[in-house]
Parts: sequence; structure tokens; C-alpha cells
Amino acid sequence: MNAWEREIATLSFSNKGLDRGCIEESMYPWDKTVNNWKEQGYDTGFLDKVHFATLPTDNLYAYNEPYEPWQDYYNTMMAEPVFAHETGLGWDPVMRIAFRIPFISYEEEIREETDEYIIRRDRDGWLRRYPKNGGLVTDVKPVVTCMEDWQAHKAHIQEQIKLHLTQENMEKAYGRFREGCKNKDYVVRLRLSGFFWTPRFLFGNEEQLYAYYDEPEVLQDISRFVTDVYKEQLEGILKIVTPSVVFFEEDLSGKNGPMISPATFEEFISPYYRELVPFLRERGVQNVIMDTDGDFTVMIPKILECGLDGVLPVDVNAGVDIVKVREQYPTLKFIGGFNKLSIIDGEEAIEKELDRLRPVIKQGGCIICTDHQAAPHTPLKYYQYYSRRLKEVMAELRNESVKIG
Repeated sequence: MNAWEREIATLSFSNKGLDRGCIEESMYPWDKTVNNWKEQGYDTGFLDKVHFATLPTDNLYAYNEPYEPWQDYYNTMMAEPVFAHETGLGWDPVMRIAFRIPFISYEEEIREETDEYIIRRDRDGWLRRYPKNGGLVTDVKPVVTCMEDWQAHKAHIQEQIKLHLTQENMEKAYGRFREGCKNKDYVVRLRLSGFFWTPRFLFGNEEQLYAYYDEPEVLQDISRFVTDVYKEQLEGILKIVTPSVVFFEEDLSGKNGPMISPATFEEFISPYYRELVPFLRERGVQNVIMDTDGDFTVMIPKILECGLDGVLPVDVNAGVDIVKVREQYPTLKFIGGFNKLSIIDGEEAIEKELDRLRPVIKQGGCIICTDHQAAPHTPLKYYQYYSRRLKEVMAELRNESVKIG
């Protein structure tokens, strides 16, 4: 089987024609972990090529060399470095790409300066105070606080879209994956920012939660704008590559549950998924997944009702057990669900975790992998053991000769 066929079959609830379940990781690797494994002898040059955001003014990842602004938005920076890193560890081939609306697109500008501090408008449009003695940076004003702010910000973004998100740049970014995707040499996984994540980036954490009550029209207009941009841009992107999985970053849950109620999800988030999910399916996307850490279980009915297929990375240490969740929601799909901390404890703990997950592996509808990135202090030898044993178990429990049920 090729990579596409194996992933689609693994995420289905049938093992017809399946030789083994696919093995893929939930997220790109953590730079601290990569550096640790480099010291233990595994080095693909990953950290020489890209770096991870350390400030809110950065995109999630960027090249370690000069690049054009459009590359932040038609973002393929992680694709080849992660591909080399993961396949070298025995994982199935995945090209990880992203699309970003150009929210991070301002020129830095000093607005005020004293002997003690400067106030600067940063690349994301926020005003922040930077102490000259190297103390704590504090927020002065988010880029959006009200409809007037949002309209001004939206106008700026629309200009950036005209400037950077051109057909030529789209082709430069994604075109090199056209043949590999067409030949199914690997699967393409596309990452997008969701409808809880995006306004939080514009308002700030606490301010966004107040905005559901104080500025509901702004939140709806943000999501309307994001949806329209996605449809316009994805119309072109999906003619170049067909992702087998599209996932939306939301991170709307913590250890004690979601930060919003199911009713708020239904009012402010569901309508846009109900519009986008069919749009994606009509263009060949097989699985549309929501990304959230924490305990999301109270939100599962709403997740399914709005058309989403499932959730990643299924945070075990927030109390989410996919075996129990699957009993209650038999159609929900998962990417993740393996307790990453068990890998640190060695082979016996890894085997125990695999045994716990066997019922769900056998049922299908899941790509079992770590519930987020492997921790920096994970020993390389145990991670390699985990990868090898997971592949063996996926062959044992997910092939055409195994009777489902």
C-alpha cells in the first residue's frame, strides 16, 4: 500500500485491504527534544534549517536564514526537515504544511521612549512595553479591542493578502509537493488556525473570553473574515496538493475542561466549521480534525455535530482516555492518545500503554501516537523502541486478516 491508502484505511473503521495501520506522529517534534537526541547521536540537521517561535510576534516556525514575507503565510518551512527527522525514526512519510492569514505583518515601530522603557508596536500589531533594564515585557494594548480596531486591522490584512498571497507565491510554496502528493509517495497534512485560536491571538486570553459577551459582533466578523479567506486561498492550494488530513488549531481546553461552554461553541465556532468542512470534503480532503490539548470531552457532541471527524492529540495527562471516550462516541476519530510520559519510563511502561490502547487500535478510526510532542528528557533509545513496537502492534491488529469487532 502507499502512504495515502494506508492512512485513509487506518482512519476508517474497516481494515479491508489494509496491510498494517499507519504510524505517524501527532505534532512536529519539539526543538528541545531534537537537540537532546542530537547529543545522543541522532541528527538530521533539523535545527540548522528552522527555529521555533519564542515570542508572540513570531510565526510558529521560520527559517534560520533570510526569506520572503509570503513564506510565513504559505508556510512549508517544517515540511522537509520534519519529513527527514520522522522517516529517519521509522515513521510513515508525512509532509507537514501550513497556511497562515498574514496577521503578523506590521513593521516594528517605537511609539514612546523614556530612560526606563520603550513602547513598541510589534509585528503582530500589539503595543508592548520593553524595559531597558531587561525586565519583564508587558502588554500595553492588543491589536483588537473593539470593532473599530478590528476594521482597521482587517483593512491592513486585506492589503497584505493582495501583496503577498499571490498565485505565483502559492505555486512557489506548495508546487514542489504536487508530484509526490499525486503519486502518493507521502501524505500531506495541512495546518490552519481555528475560530477560538484566532481571536485569542488578536484579543489576548482573558480579553477574548470577555469579548464573547462584550464584543460578540467583532468575534463573528473575525470568523466570517477568516472563513472567506480560507475558502478563497484553499480553492487554489487544494488544486496543487490534496491533504489527507486538515487540522484546525483551537487549544480551547485545559486540564479542567473547555474554556468556553458548548453553547458558546455552537454560536461562535460551529457555523464556520459547518461551512468549511463540506468545502474541504468536496475538494478531496478525507479527514478534518480539531487540535486541542486538555479535557475536551464535554465538547464532543458539538465537535461531531458541526462535521469534524475527530480530535488530536488527546491529552492523557488531562484525564482523557480514548478507550473510554470511544465507548461513548464510537464514530469519533483520534490522532494521538499515547501517553508520551510513559516512553520516558522505558520498555515495560511502553508495553503497558500499548496494551491499554489495543481495543481502540483494533477498532480503527485512529492513528495512535504521542499525546503531543515527546518531552525533551525522553531517551532516544526508548523513543525508538516505542516507534518500532507501535509499528509491530499496528501490523498485528490492523491488517485485512484481523476480524474487526
